[in-house]
Amino acid sequence: MADKTIHFKLITPEKIVFEDDVEAVYAKGEKGSFGILPNHIPFMSTLAIDVARVIKNGVNINFSIIGGTFQFKNNEAIILTEAAECGNDIDTTRAQLAKERAEARLSSAETMKDIKTANAALARAMARLKAASRN
Repeated sequence: MADKTIHFKLITPEKIVFEDDVEAVYAKGEKGSFGILPNHIPFMSTLAIDVARVIKNGVNINFSIIGGTFQFKNNEAIILTEAAECGNDIDTTRAQLAKERAEARLSSAETMKDIKTANAALARAMARLKAASRN
């Protein structure tokens, strides 16, 4: 009988953010979005700054992901990322303020370095807001 779940771990350098058996994993890679169901072939991808979503007992659980890597093998999925946060735990007021600060920095950026830094901050804030709004 085929396995019906995936053992999923979401790991940052500081802690394991989430670990449990889930029915599916969805994320956005650098080359596009993907979904993984049980018994998928082995798969690896670099991750974009965006939202990763798992389905557990038929319920969506969203996480903001700040890039990283994804690996799937033998019904085990691992995301390694610099930072991740469960959408239910995100302070949307704080994330909205961070978005506004990043937009202000972007509009006043004078160098390519300033533009890249502001764009990265904006992407992080948008990922947090997106994860929070889907819960």
